[in-house]
Amino acid sequence: MIETRLLDRLTQLKSELDALRPLPQAAVAKLREQINIEWIYNSNAIEGSTLTLRETQLILEHGVTIGGKSLREHFEVINHREAIDFVERLANGASPVTAHDIRQLHQLVLTKIDDDHAGQYRQVAVRIAGARHVPPESWQVPALMNDLMRWIAGKEASKLHPIERAARAHHQFVAIHPFIDGNGRTGRLLLNLLLFKDGYPAAVIEKINRRQYYKVLSDADGGNPKGLINFIARACERSLRMSVEAGRTVTKRPAMAERWMSLAEAAKGAPYSQEYLSLLARLGRLTAKKQGRNWVTTQAAIEAYRANKQK
Repeated sequence: MIETRLLDRLTQLKSELDALRPLPQAAVAKLREQINIEWIYNSNAIEGSTLTLRETQLILEHGVTIGGKSLREHFEVINHREAIDFVERLANGASPVTAHDIRQLHQLVLTKIDDDHAGQYRQVAVRIAGARHVPPESWQVPALMNDLMRWIAGKEASKLHPIERAARAHHQFVAIHPFIDGNGRTGRLLLNLLLFKDGYPAAVIEKINRRQYYKVLSDADGGNPKGLINFIARACERSLRMSVEAGRTVTKRPAMAERWMSLAEAAKGAPYSQEYLSLLARLGRLTAKKQGRNWVTTQAAIEAYRANKQK
């Protein structure tokens, strides 16, 4: 279900990353720090945290207390770091993911925030604000979670592309909504645990894309998971590209055609408008990445798209 051009880029980037391994330790440490800060900030922000990226970094790296921010928001940052450490340990093990692992993850997410419910399946009915999907009854949760873990480890799932498998598992988890609180954060931790086990870096779902994220989850609830799968795949592409760039040795200035530029600049020398290039980037049909809030691409990427389209 991954869009063809996007799948081709993912395959190429994953091959490049595998060829670069083992990456230099300094590069790995710096990349891990960057991705984890972005992961923690964005995952918490999606759920309503008001901490900025810089404030999140200060809490993680220096233990700073941010004035005017709640104690809960500080614990959300610290807890998420502990949960990511646990995800990395699980990913390095050979054992399949279990429902007990997920409950442990959830306990780490809610420690000192809601100790009464941390690591415990909900025992009441819940509704997801703004969503048409109605989660199953609480008494169904344990069996459904066990079914999900069996599906993840089973033959049907093993036939899927690793990114599609992780995206579908993420959706199923969110649909079950097994906990009173912390389902979104725990679901994204599960998503990246599965990606880690298949040798992919973490997919960071950015706060700026929150509305689209909820939309593709809603579409998946309605039986159309393609949007969600491609949404997650584009997040994976970004992290793969960051990983390759961190491990690649650069000894000379890149050729003009390989240099990243804004879509406005790229459109000047292309037969496409800035708006059309933006659409292609968002659909995953053009090699592009985000710098801050803006998409950037290369002349080589546009030429590759043109050649592909002509074929």
